[in-house]
Amino acid sequence: MISQNLFNIIKHPIITDKTTKLLEENQYCFAVNPHVDKKEIKVAVEYIFNVKVKKVNSLHYPIKKRLVGRFKGKKTHYKKTIVTLYSDNKIVLFPED
Repeated sequence: MISQNLFNIIKHPIITDKTTKLLEENQYCFAVNPHVDKKEIKVAVEYIFNVKVKKVNSLHYPIKKRLVGRFKGKKTHYKKTIVTLYSDNKIVLFPED
């Protein structure tokens, strides 16, 4: 039961140009549930990926209004987390076959 809740905390990794540069510094970016705190994120990452987390930075992206043609809408609210691992740990986001 506890492990199922941990899998619901982390939604997906965020892969952009900026985040791939952070991989060199052993930092990984994830989109997470907006209602969890840093301690829960740390426990979830350590349990799911079997690594040791050094530091967790998190930030809330605000809801942004967008206009597409004549239609008004909003970009969804999400929470981004940057997880720093110890130097001897690594998460494989791009598996090599």
